[in-house]
Amino acid sequence: MSTERSQIVGQSRRSTIILGLAAWIAALLVFFPIFWMVLNGFKEEIDANSSPKLIFDPTSDRYTEVTTQTEGLLGFQEAFTNSFVIVAISTLLVLIMAIPAAYSLSIRPIAKWRDVLFFFISTKFLPIVAAILPLYIIGTRYGLTNSRIGLVILYTAMNLPLAVWMLRSFFSEVPKELVEAAQIDGAGIRGQITSVILPIVAPGIAATALLCVIFAWNEFFLAVQLNSVDGSTVPIWVSSNVSTRGNFLAKLSAASTLATLPVVIAGWAAQKRMIRGLAMGAIK
Repeated sequence: MSTERSQIVGQSRRSTIILGLAAWIAALLVFFPIFWMVLNGFKEEIDANSSPKLIFDPTSDRYTEVTTQTEGLLGFQEAFTNSFVIVAISTLLVLIMAIPAAYSLSIRPIAKWRDVLFFFISTKFLPIVAAILPLYIIGTRYGLTNSRIGLVILYTAMNLPLAVWMLRSFFSEVPKELVEAAQIDGAGIRGQITSVILPIVAPGIAATALLCVIFAWNEFFLAVQLNSVDGSTVPIWVSSNVSTRGNFLAKLSAASTLATLPVVIAGWAAQKRMIRGLAMGAIK
């Protein structure tokens, strides 16, 4: 009996080691392109475009070059400011509208709430390239092209269906007994949401907000089609570092590294709440 148990324990340990090694290999494969991008940002162009080099004389000239350049459509500070304002406002608007919608679809389900959920997600079925012409015509008519307001509206509409679906799953985890107790104590809808529900689903809200930030920050197609001049964002600024004259890999790597830093920092700051929130929405 003890021999069988020891064999089972040994097999379990071997399986754990194999799975652990596989996880590390997968993580390294995913992380390596990012590592190489950061590494190339500290190289000279000749080193970045030659055979792969791990030993070189590091320099920050490429970062200085991309943050102080005057050629192209815009500078780094302008693009970063545009992206920060657009992403922050659109994410805030998404949460303001998605939280009441998720409440009505989970805590107080309306009639045919499944049809409402399907309508939300059906808005993601249409390829965005198929809608770009009418969006451009509407934006031009109402003066929303080449402005932050236009992208704020579009990014809010883009992320709202996802936010409603995610927040509904988080709100569904709130014990109905707590809501009923708040009702007995005389709390209205606003009181129930602010004092009972939001503290419980805060990790889920953080996870939803972070995903909205990532999608809005990285969005390129709408920004380049509708806001390529005055309202240019960080993805457009990164693409402006692609040159037709000479090598540009080190410069582009430096620009890409700067573009990813805000999202990486936001993800690192919210990782605990995000993991807890995603796990919360996955368990019923």
